[in-house]
Amino acid sequence: MIEEITNQLAILGHPQRISVFRMLVRRFPDSVPAGELATGLDIKASTLSNYLNALQRSGLVTQERAGTSLLYSVDMKTVQQMLDFLVLDCCRGRPDLCMPFTQGNDAMTDRKFSVLFLCVGNSARSIFAESLLRALGGERFNVYSAGTQPTSDLNPFAVQVLQDKGHDTSVLRSKHMSEFAAPDAPKMDFVFTVCNQAANEDCPAWEGQPISGHWGMVDPVKANGTEAEKSLAFQNAYGALKRRIEAFTSLPVESLDRIALQSAVDDIGRTSVEDSK
Repeated sequence: MIEEITNQLAILGHPQRISVFRMLVRRFPDSVPAGELATGLDIKASTLSNYLNALQRSGLVTQERAGTSLLYSVDMKTVQQMLDFLVLDCCRGRPDLCMPFTQGNDAMTDRKFSVLFLCVGNSARSIFAESLLRALGGERFNVYSAGTQPTSDLNPFAVQVLQDKGHDTSVLRSKHMSEFAAPDAPKMDFVFTVCNQAANEDCPAWEGQPISGHWGMVDPVKANGTEAEKSLAFQNAYGALKRRIEAFTSLPVESLDRIALQSAVDDIGRTSVEDSK
């Protein structure tokens, strides 16, 4: 066991290998194409291949093939074993020594929880998620959305879909994520990324260690074709997010501990995003 853990830590000791590992962790539970990793990290394909091979040999990363593409994901079971060894063996099970932050299994308290949805532009997907959760769980959640590179206006197709579904769009605006990292910002209990690009970016850590999840999906803003085809792309994005928000609001958040909640959030991220109206 010690030899295996030592090897894994040595692999992660390289600055670019750990960058690959960090991106895959941020994208968990997704499987990420090698090309997307190379682009997101600005690493040559041949160099990235060497890093991924080393991570695979250590057991920290797995590979699968989808058609002609190779997809990579973190083997979270192996990662957890490595962390357990460090905390339980090296630190003798004393989180006060090795993990000086709140990490317990306590259930969430019975109160209204704050949720932030992130994407790049904050003009469609995160706006959909904000509106849906406010409509489906507004009595239990304070809901916000923001972008890492927000646009000045909301996408008109997105606004039309929301209005057609009966949502109040007058409360919506495009916001930068820094607004929620300010000292006087609300403390977040949950932070979700709903697009791959936002998850790929090295966002700052949120104070209070909120439960985080990646619910990536195709950007309807990039849809081509007729006006009807573009509108359908937004309808599909709304439907896919609605299924995930419904699953989230069905969770007994008040009675689950952090570990169970994190697992449930990850499971929702694995659900299909097939077209839905």
